[in-house]
Amino acid sequence: MASPTTPTFTTRPLDADTWKDFAALVEDNNGIWGGCWCMGFHPEGLGQDSTAEGNRQAKREHVRKGTAHQILVFDGGDCVGWCQYGAPAELPNIKNPKAYDRELTELPDWRIGCVFTGKGHRREGVARAAVGGALAAIKDAGGGLVEAYPEQVAGRKPQQGAYFHTGPEDLFAEFGFERDRQIAKWRWVMRRHVRP
Repeated sequence: MASPTTPTFTTRPLDADTWKDFAALVEDNNGIWGGCWCMGFHPEGLGQDSTAEGNRQAKREHVRKGTAHQILVFDGGDCVGWCQYGAPAELPNIKNPKAYDRELTELPDWRIGCVFTGKGHRREGVARAAVGGALAAIKDAGGGLVEAYPEQVAGRKPQQGAYFHTGPEDLFAEFGFERDRQIAKWRWVMRRHVRP
């Protein structure tokens, strides 16, 4: 019996050429949490009046204007996940903003927002490939202080059916991120410098 092989992933930025791949993944996953389209961290956010179609159009406009930074992960020709990143002005909406601001000493140059893996591809290393691709893109763009807002998994009961949309803490620790401060019971600000 042959042993399963580990998928080999490639990464590409979200742009006009990869929009159709991104859109297909979002549509295959119910619009991401019922219609987010990875808009929650953008300035428009996800207000009460937002709709899945409105979010789709807003995301496409960000891609058209170059104000959406995401690294897409591909398994062959299929887009299977991503890592969203951007400057604080591009991604101003983070969870727990009051707790975040309380001990803020300096804004980062870059934020990592959403990390997503499509159904059927979880626990294969998609998120790792996505974060690695985002950090490489940040390096190519000049580097700087990078912040992420993952959830702590260690010491916590298993979260059946939960999806950590900002990623698990241990994933970022693998990439050299360190805890800066706690902003919720299970959420941390983690930081690292990326050299150009």
